[in-house]
Amino acid sequence: MKSLIQEAFGPHLTLNGGGCGYEQIASMESIHTFLDKCPGLIHMTKIMHPAVFRNKGVTPKLWGWSGIVIIAESHISVHTIPNRRILCLDIFSCKPFGHELAINIVTKHFNISWYSANLTNRGLEFPRDEYAIERCMRQEYRQMQINT
Repeated sequence: MKSLIQEAFGPHLTLNGGGCGYEQIASMESIHTFLDKCPGLIHMTKIMHPAVFRNKGVTPKLWGWSGIVIIAESHISVHTIPNRRILCLDIFSCKPFGHELAINIVTKHFNISWYSANLTNRGLEFPRDEYAIERCMRQEYRQMQINT
């Protein structure tokens, strides 16, 4: 029997971190550096330079940074709220990756005191066989023709 990771479209790691180092999550440079280096460290292929944007927040105290790097396998994103010392991270990939390594990298870089992480398998409902995809598309097309 195949593992869920092999049958799924890809693993999706979400991490919510608290007690983060203020300097690490309040610095655009720190977030950019993380997004620039993380793909290589977890054996992914960076296909663009990271983009990091300041978010004014709903109130001035809830300002933060949002950053993303697109990887050939999908993306890595980070959102921070420095005044609350919290960070949210997503890594989505179309291939398995060392999620424990990724957790270790993010917790060290941002000096995270505590975190909760979840690894899910996305796209379990997607057919993996290209012929199955073609059959589904042809069936949908025929159904559209009947309904018009």
